[in-house]
Formats: sequence, C-alpha cells, structure tokens
Amino acid sequence: MLQLQRMSVETSRVKLSLIEAGGGEECILFIHGNLMCKEFWDDVVAELAGEYRCIAVDLRGFGDSEAKPVDATQGVRDYSMDLLELSDLLKLSRVHLVAHSMGAAVALQYLLDSPQRVASVTLAAPVSPYGFGGTRDINGTPCYPDYAGSGGGLIAKYNPRFLELLSLKYTGADEAVAPRLVLRGMFKQGYTPPVELEERLLKGMLKAKLGEEYYPGDYVESPNWPHVAPGSKGVLNSISPRYLNLHPAVDLEQKPPVLWLRGAYDLVVSDRSLYDPAVLGQLEIIPGYPGEDEYPPQPMESQMRALLEEYAEKGGYYREVQLDTGHMIPLEARREFVSELRRHIS
Repeated sequence: MLQLQRMSVETSRVKLSLIEAGGGEECILFIHGNLMCKEFWDDVVAELAGEYRCIAVDLRGFGDSEAKPVDATQGVRDYSMDLLELSDLLKLSRVHLVAHSMGAAVALQYLLDSPQRVASVTLAAPVSPYGFGGTRDINGTPCYPDYAGSGGGLIAKYNPRFLELLSLKYTGADEAVAPRLVLRGMFKQGYTPPVELEERLLKGMLKAKLGEEYYPGDYVESPNWPHVAPGSKGVLNSISPRYLNLHPAVDLEQKPPVLWLRGAYDLVVSDRSLYDPAVLGQLEIIPGYPGEDEYPPQPMESQMRALLEEYAEKGGYYREVQLDTGHMIPLEARREFVSELRRHIS
C-alpha cells in the first residue's frame, strides 16, 4: 500500500504541514477548503501518486500548520504567498493546482501572483471569484457599499453556538449546529460518508484555529441588512468581496487551462446556497430580510461561469463538468473526479 509521507516545512512566513507522495516529473499541489485540512485529499493522492508527485498542504491556521493571523485586507494572498514560498523551498517550478471550495480562491490568487508557474488549474465546487456573501449579480456588484452580509459576522453573530462547539472539540451529533452535522450537510442529501472518512474530516475540522485573526474573523456592525459587515482579519473576511476579486485572471497573458467541477446538489456553493444570508433571510432564519430587490441571493455559480467564459474569450480555455454530488466532489465521486483530473492534466 502506498505510504503518504507527512512532514512540516518551515518557511520565512509560516510553518506548514503537508503530505507528499509519488515522484513523477509533474507535480500536483492540492489545496483544501474552509475548515478542512490536507487529509481531505488522502484518497485522491493515493490514486494519483503512481503517476505524479502529489503534495497536499494545510493552510495556515488549519490542520497541523502553524496558526498565523490572516490579513483579510489582502484577500486570500496570505495563503497564496505561503504556498508560493513553499513551492520555492520544494523546488516546484511548475505545478498543477487542484483546489476545493475556498481553496479555489487561493489557487486563482496563486495563478494571479505567478502565472508562469501554473501548468493547469482544477476547481472543485469553487467559491465565487467575488468571495462569499453580499453581491447581487454576475459582475460581483455589492448589495451595499459596506459589503454587509459577508465576512466573519455571518458566523460570529449568527451562529456563535457552532463556534462554541468547535472550541469544545465537540464530536457529538445531538445539536443542529454540531460540527459533525455541519460536515454531513456538505455532502449530497442521502449520501452517507464512510465512517473512517467522516472521522478523519471531523478531526481535521476541530483543529482549526479560532478567533478574530483566524476563523471566522472579526466584523463590524452595519446599518444594512443583515447588520454585519466584514472586518479586516480572519478567514471569512479574506473571502469577503470587499477584499477578494479574482476577475483580473481574465487579463493574464499566460492562461493555463481550467477545469471546473461542480456538484448538481451543492448546497454550499450555488446560485441559491443554503449558507447565503439572502436565502437564510427568505427562510426567516435571519430576521428582517428586505427582499430580493435589495438583497438577492448571490449567483455564485453564475459568477464563476461568467468569469471563465470571459477567460476563454480572451484566449484561455476552460471546461465545465457537472457531477451527481453535493459540495464534497472529490470525496463523493472520487473515481469521476480522478478521471476528469487525469484527462485535464495529461
């Protein structure tokens, strides 16, 4: 059985924990999503390490990597710069980036920062190029000038019990916002993850560093619904549209091919995400919803499609594949995911 080598690498910015396997000429760098960890990729790495050098990394503040503060005013650049320096130390001159959810924003920022070092990009259930929350159309136009409805307040103010259970490292399933049930909700309804996989992911989830400089981040009160606007620190503010805008990727001179994999039953990233404050307002989970004219649901998938269509119009290439999954595409449909990935990077 293939052994996954687990190690830590000290950079000038942060100490990162990673998995490495395989030794092919080409390298795949795997990037996990929010509240996940490098072990998210274990089974995918095990399948591909016979052909490629595979590296999966814990982003700062997640898994076993060092918990360094996140400067959200730079968007996700703290993460991308960490990975670029890691690439230097590991002598990765050119990589295939494979990323899930929030990690997709990190991958696209890596591409923006150093396009000549990217051979291809694969985005699985990617967050919108304009982040999460507070935008109304395919161009990422904010609902309000202060980007209310995005950032750390969505969790810190509206789901503090989830944070409390994370801090207690709670593994039970008898509360609606228990981390275990939140994790299960990321899969397609009716799909039951294997016990070993669920335990592995939950263990990683509970390692996340919590606080205003980490997850979820700080926030400020807003006169605009839902009355929270992004602060300047932490994970969720780094993917607020106030600071995150990946649209400049369409103007890169070097445009590696992009594979976009999306789940047909994704409740996390969609044009009507159940995590979107607008949808939560319509369901009266967040009170006082002002209506769709003022605050429509964020068209997350449509925003990504519009960006990739423009990327292609300006000389790039992308392919969109829908799979019969929820948000956790590489885990729910690993065979299809690996097949599409091989086809993309070969």
